[in-house]
Amino acid sequence: MSARYFVRLKLRLLANGLRGRTQRVTLFVIGAVMAAAAAVSGYALFSVIGVLGEQRAAEVVFPLTGSAIVLGWLFLPLIIFGVDESLDPARFALLPLRHVTLVRGLFAASLVGVPAIATFAATLGMVHAAATLGGFFAATVELVGLTGGILLCAALSRAVTSAFATALRSRRSRDLATVALAGSAALLGPLQLGLRSAIERADWQGIGHVVDVLAWTPLGAPYSMGLDVAAGRLWAVPIKIVVVGATIALLLWWWSGSLEKAMLGAKSGSRERAASQRTPVDQLVPRWLPRNRFGALAGREMRYWWRETRRRATLISFVAVALFLPVLVAVSGGPAGASGAVLVFVAALAAVSLTNQFGFEGSAYAANVVAGVPGRVELAARATGLSVYVLPPLLVISVVASVVPGRGAAAPALIGTVLAAYGVALAVAMPISVRAAYALPDSTSPFAMSSGGGTAKGLLSFAALIGATIATAPLQIGAWLLGDVWLWIGLPVGIAYGAGAFVLGLRIAAPMLDDRMPELLATVSAGSQ
Repeated sequence: MSARYFVRLKLRLLANGLRGRTQRVTLFVIGAVMAAAAAVSGYALFSVIGVLGEQRAAEVVFPLTGSAIVLGWLFLPLIIFGVDESLDPARFALLPLRHVTLVRGLFAASLVGVPAIATFAATLGMVHAAATLGGFFAATVELVGLTGGILLCAALSRAVTSAFATALRSRRSRDLATVALAGSAALLGPLQLGLRSAIERADWQGIGHVVDVLAWTPLGAPYSMGLDVAAGRLWAVPIKIVVVGATIALLLWWWSGSLEKAMLGAKSGSRERAASQRTPVDQLVPRWLPRNRFGALAGREMRYWWRETRRRATLISFVAVALFLPVLVAVSGGPAGASGAVLVFVAALAAVSLTNQFGFEGSAYAANVVAGVPGRVELAARATGLSVYVLPPLLVISVVASVVPGRGAAAPALIGTVLAAYGVALAVAMPISVRAAYALPDSTSPFAMSSGGGTAKGLLSFAALIGATIATAPLQIGAWLLGDVWLWIGLPVGIAYGAGAFVLGLRIAAPMLDDRMPELLATVSAGSQ
């Protein structure tokens, strides 16, 4: 069976999908116009470099941009919940087609579409630039490279989405994609500021060396062949052709191997048997948690923070701030103590999410009241559920904020300060969550707040944030006074300081919760009545 039948099927399905559907036609036209504009802009950008005769600029821009294009073809299908349904291998499960025929046909059909055409048209500006810099032969070689590049993009996208086809259909993976997309959107503004600062302070000579290496990888090799001809490096062209061709062949082989599983849309038998043998307790409580009341509550909190809309919105906002502020300070070359102060603020901000932890549940908190869960167990489990999500980003950002400005030796001490700030903030937030809880309204918006006094109640979180930041001041002063000695003792001292503060806050808040369970339930249930 020829691949042209798959192409015709793709075009027929596209035409039938647009027939009689004005809204879909409008969206398709808008998308095509935007793709055309992107293609024209890309062509102009690449060709201008050649017209200006900037050989070295082209050797940096072409492989770097080409790598970004390949990575875009890798990640964008995952972010937007999968691939074009007309190319879903599961649709061909009942047809007597060989894997080779199916792979060849689906691969050809994947090249017929607005994304592939727009990508190829935009990169044709590289051919124009190669012709200007190296003549007809350089342009021909660059065209061969671009053809390999678009084939590489399509093969990579098909192989990855086929391998994860089953996972992409599950609700859990769609939740993950939603979080990733929302987090990416929240970071667009901060990333622009950080990128601008990085460009102003960048070491372009060092970047050029990195791009030279990138041009020999499958990511950048397809887009640098014509420039090799223009520079007289004819020997490099066949090597890069082999690199690109072997990568495409390897991806198609991987795709062929995973195609049957994608068509069936099922997990492997061993994993199914393992899942069927898991008890309800095993499914709720992670293996690293104890099999008792604390473990069950902590496991439940972990699920709630991941699945409940309001909590997820809080996590997304925290991750956006945690990634943006410390990295921006480090890249902008601030003073040595600036990153530490910012990270203390970020750590306190993470824990302040618990200042209204009972308000997230509303009337569902009645189950815990009826079960008579001790306040100590309740508060410790809730803190554990949040910590699973916020501590890893805090640790990673602490290391990055130390290594980027060249102060890697200060990373352990900075981690200790961050853990201390987080523990202190938990200690401050727990009593507030018991004494000053408020109900959240039933709303589809994850950022909705109750009307009437909402601002005053929100000030409690701000007060907790400031209080936690101030309570960590002794560590900041100690770091300033002790100098290099703090680099050795900062981590254990910070851990002890944060743990001690958390235990103290728990001892204060737990009896309060034991005494106020009915009143707390009535308060947080008001919004759902």
